[in-house]
Amino acid sequence: MGMLSRMTMIVKSKVSTVLDKAEDPRETLDYSYEKQMESLRKVKRSVLEMVTNKRRLELQAGKVEAKVEKLTAQAKEALNVGREDLARIALERKRSAISELQALEDQLGGLEIEQEKLTRAEQRLQSKVEAFRTKKEIIKAQYNAAQAQVRIGSALSGVSEEMGDVSIAIERAQSKTESLQAKAGAIDELIVSGVLDDPLNMGKDEIEIELEKLSSSSSVEDEMKALKDEIGENNTKQLEEGK
Repeated sequence: MGMLSRMTMIVKSKVSTVLDKAEDPRETLDYSYEKQMESLRKVKRSVLEMVTNKRRLELQAGKVEAKVEKLTAQAKEALNVGREDLARIALERKRSAISELQALEDQLGGLEIEQEKLTRAEQRLQSKVEAFRTKKEIIKAQYNAAQAQVRIGSALSGVSEEMGDVSIAIERAQSKTESLQAKAGAIDELIVSGVLDDPLNMGKDEIEIELEKLSSSSSVEDEMKALKDEIGENNTKQLEEGK
């Protein structure tokens, strides 16, 4: 394959892709339906013209038929008065009118056949157009539903992506919070161990701090003794109740 052929194929492929993206199948269906309706209207006009021509010929045939009857009557009258020459002329004209009438009847017969054909064709086309219209509306409804599903899916996809970002942000916040909590705990341990000065003890001398520690320790010891006494009393009661 030459360079020109490859370039032509690439161009056609890209054009096809662009057209496929730009094409709305609903518009294509509506356009096809309108073209079919236009064809149906043309057939209906043809049937109407056929009926009109047929009616015109029927009226003409009626006039010629009346003319034949009139010429027959005139030939009889001419014979009654002894005018064979006039009777012969009337009969000749009658023969010409009969030929004309026969031609009109032949044309009417042909128009009748053509009218039947056009009428059947119109009925068939009418049925096809109606069936296409029904199918068209079904396909359009399905396309609209599919399009809505795609929009919903796209929206859900976007929400999923956003929730992913939110999850990452939450994890980062939790990680930072835990780091700060760990740091605060370490600082408390350093303060308790005396490595760091407690800001609340700033301005106090060492003796005052030691006295507060002894007071705190004494309070703890008193509470421990009270708890032991309470436990001992409970055990004694249980033993007495068990006897």
